Amino acid sequence: MTPSSLKKIIHIDMDAFYASVEQRDNPDLMGKPVAVGGSADRGVVAAASYEARKYGVNSAMPSKIAIRKCPKLIFVRPRFDVYKEVSNQIREIFHEYTDLVEPLSLDEAYLDVTHNKKGIPSATLIAKEIRKQIKEKTQLTASAGISTNKFLAKTASDVHKPDGVTLIPPENVLDFLEQLPIEKFFGIGKVTANKMKALGIHTGLDLKKWEEVELRKNFGKSGGYYYNIVRGIDDREVNPSRERKSIGAENTYAEDITDEIKILEALEKLTDTLHKRMSSSNSYGKTLTVKIKFSDFQQITRSKTVDYDIMYKKEIIDIVQDVITKVDLSNTKVRLLGLSVSNFKKDKPIEVRSLQLTFDF
Repeated sequence: MTPSSLKKIIHIDMDAFYASVEQRDNPDLMGKPVAVGGSADRGVVAAASYEARKYGVNSAMPSKIAIRKCPKLIFVRPRFDVYKEVSNQIREIFHEYTDLVEPLSLDEAYLDVTHNKKGIPSATLIAKEIRKQIKEKTQLTASAGISTNKFLAKTASDVHKPDGVTLIPPENVLDFLEQLPIEKFFGIGKVTANKMKALGIHTGLDLKKWEEVELRKNFGKSGGYYYNIVRGIDDREVNPSRERKSIGAENTYAEDITDEIKILEALEKLTDTLHKRMSSSNSYGKTLTVKIKFSDFQQITRSKTVDYDIMYKKEIIDIVQDVITKVDLSNTKVRLLGLSVSNFKKDKPIEVRSLQLTFDF
């Protein structure tokens, strides 16, 4: 690969987005530990402010555990309409620089600025301009990672959070990855990191010593991914028409549901919400998944795949009833129910190529 064929990729990640919006709109919350989602008694934390994170409160944490970690935690109901409006403002800023924008969620996106609308040669300068505009227009902060591919940019954006910019230029990629703690690699979660540490893999340099066949033996298909990323290899394109993989709806209940009939009634209500979301996004899939979380936080999922696109509410209800009859719900206490539709189309495999080490960033 020649230097001119290398890409300039930016990953923008808003800092504690939902919680930061709530603090912006309610000055009384500024500087205080805030959790968005649920309540102190029920539900799950959707987002936590940095003040809350200092106590170990994180997203997806059950509210009861969060309040034990941080007794002064303030719970705020989510306002997704507001978050979406702010997200649209931010995306308008992105499109001033490039049309190659791949949103990952409301609060983060990849940008390919190799050939940008303003003709700015420095991806770092573009990232700084974008962050400045975001701050001026939304009063919120964002972190940015800049490098030659999506994996490196995503990893970089987390290095100096919050409100930071991290560049990994081509000539520094291998040194950076060799020194990086294994838990800081994007795509290596806590469980995998612990397994790696048990095998003596604590840094990228340790990981790099392993042959691909051995990594696959210990980590399955993911072993090939780990082998590539520690070498800075990731040739995924920034895809502005990125398809979502699933559409879902779920609810955490104020009181545990203990009656099977009421569980079915609750699932039927969720069907309404799911069907509206499918219709509004014109997305229909072949696989329906039912999620059940019990009062002890144990969780199960059950799925059914059909040979047609699930489009109508009655089809959803029929499949839900078929799936749920195969689950023993006697003597159970249910705190959360969820439904999702997936299998919109087959995923394309990721292609990778090696990295060249000279480029003007």
